[in-house]
Amino acid sequence: MVRVGSIVLGASDVPRAAAFWMHALGYVPREEMEDDWVVLRPAEGTGAQVSIGRSATPVQERPRVHLDLYAEDAVDQAAEVERLVALGARRVEWDLYPDDADFVVLADPEGNRFCVIDTGRG
Repeated sequence: MVRVGSIVLGASDVPRAAAFWMHALGYVPREEMEDDWVVLRPAEGTGAQVSIGRSATPVQERPRVHLDLYAEDAVDQAAEVERLVALGARRVEWDLYPDDADFVVLADPEGNRFCVIDTGRG
């Protein structure tokens, strides 16, 4: 049986993207970072790795694969969104929000989209 070992993101500036995701997730490089590749792992505990590789492909406006970051409740979600924006993420205008959306769409400094989910809704 296989398992997810790493989630890979493309970036034009790997060190910039790595700095954002290290601060956003509390991750550290698994090995010494290279200019075009890095594997990040949780600083403490276990969890999925995030790998960042140099890519010249354009960012997808509506990516088929993205990260979902879980917040405990709506208050935590709002605080996490503000923290991530302060780190360099930006809010994404998303025309597909349902009326009762439990998620907020953001983009990292490279434009890779991800969501912050309010998991307290059940």
